Order: sequence, then structure tokens, then C-alpha cells
Amino acid sequence: MNVYDFSAPLLDGTIQPMAAYSGKVLLVVNVATHCGFTPQYAGLESLYQRHQAAGLVILGFPCNQFGAQEPGSAAEIQQFCSRTYGVSFPMFAKLEVNGPGTHPLYAYLKVQQPGLLGSQAIKWNFTKFLVDRTGAVRARYAPTVTPEALEPEVVALLQGHPQPQAV
Repeated sequence: MNVYDFSAPLLDGTIQPMAAYSGKVLLVVNVATHCGFTPQYAGLESLYQRHQAAGLVILGFPCNQFGAQEPGSAAEIQQFCSRTYGVSFPMFAKLEVNGPGTHPLYAYLKVQQPGLLGSQAIKWNFTKFLVDRTGAVRARYAPTVTPEALEPEVVALLQGHPQPQAV
């Protein structure tokens, strides 16, 4: 089993199999438009633009489980992301990353790369998971880790070096 075994709806409701990203390096991020970390959208988009041609895909998963910081509709989320930050990477429909309604993709990510002291719970918006070209989850990053800070690990995976370390 790997990341490619899952599917999730895009903002427009279309079901997107993760297998569509087979062979790519993925950065999976739970996002929110009304969060103190929301400006990371700019860094995520910049990272995507710099490395998309080499095989990086960033996947944004809006989540309203942390302080109700993602209250908008799919259309509102899309409009905010594109107008405010020029987001061009794939954005998915809102989902849950914790609790009984946890989306299966996030349940898998959390088991593969637990947080501090083995905790599986996502602590806040903008937690990031780095996935290699084979669909293996290689690292988990706290919300405070900026896209710029994890760029060396992204580049290492893009260049075929499979040992990124969480920062």
C-alpha cells in the first residue's frame, strides 16, 4: 500500500485518484484560508513553480478542524487561493484530518509518519507530508516549518536521493 492507493475530491467535486501523481514527488498539506500560517500559500506556490517541471506536485487539502479557520465554500476557497496567492497547484475539497471522520489518505499519512513522540494527530493547519516518487511517505513537517525551509529535502527527492529528514 502507498499514497497512490487513495482518492479524494478536488474543489470542483471531481474524484482525483492519487495514482494520477504516480512518479511525482508530493508535498501534501492541510491548509486554511484564515490561519496565521495562511501566508505559507505564497511559499508553497513559489516552491511549486520552481520545481514543478522536475516532478513536484503540491496537494492542498483545506481543513476546518482547527479553530474553524476554513469556513468557506469550495468556490470561496478557490477564489481566495487564486486571487490572493496565485495558487495553481491542485486544491482538494475540505476534509477531516483527525477524529472519526479522518479521510483515509490522512489516516495513512499519519501512520506512516507520526509526529512528536509517536503522536498521529495533526496538530494544526499547514502540517506537511513529503512523499517520494514511489508513493512512500518520507517526512512530516510541523506547521511552523516553511516551504522554503524544506526545499532542500524536496530537491533531494526530486534528484533521487531518498533520505530527507524532517526539520
